[in-house]
Amino acid sequence: MSIQIRSYTADDYEELLNVQREAFPPPFPEELWWKKEQIEAHAEVYPQGAMVAVADGVIVGSATSLLVTFTGKPHTWAEAADNGYIRGSHDPDGDSLYGIDLCVRPAYRSRGVAAALYEARKRLVVRSGLKRFLAGCRIPGYCRYADRMSAERYVEGVVKGEFKDLVLSFMLKQGMKPIQVLDGYLEDEESLNKAVLVEWEPDN
Repeated sequence: MSIQIRSYTADDYEELLNVQREAFPPPFPEELWWKKEQIEAHAEVYPQGAMVAVADGVIVGSATSLLVTFTGKPHTWAEAADNGYIRGSHDPDGDSLYGIDLCVRPAYRSRGVAAALYEARKRLVVRSGLKRFLAGCRIPGYCRYADRMSAERYVEGVVKGEFKDLVLSFMLKQGMKPIQVLDGYLEDEESLNKAVLVEWEPDN
């Protein structure tokens, strides 16, 4: 399957919404799907970070990123993403690309769409002379182990190959490395509201 990556605009909103509907069906709350005002903000504030994957003329996945100055300070998704609008959190002079969203139509999963979007993000980091790519990574498998270990121990186990995590294991395959566990990152029952900040650095 041939996959092309391009920037999205407000004109793509209906297709982007269809991707979200398919990727996050009920009981996922509809109010958390991208709003048109958010898509317009992404395309206006940092169009380079607003990406879609297109196959056979159809949008099959999307990814949104912004620029930040990395400090290592704990944060939530809402703080990093300005509640999805990015206007208040995007730093034009930032040293790091921060991914706040990635989704793929279920029918196109396991076909290289997400990997293509991650590769496009890495190319953007290199092209822009940034220090790193960052993302808050869900750990949905943690709920099965939370009664007997900390999130830090679980992440260590996933890195060592002791456990498989649907999201973190994929991130590791993309060359991302865990930096820190973030408490209260996002309302996420499976991850116990935790996430792992992961990082990819270009070769120096």
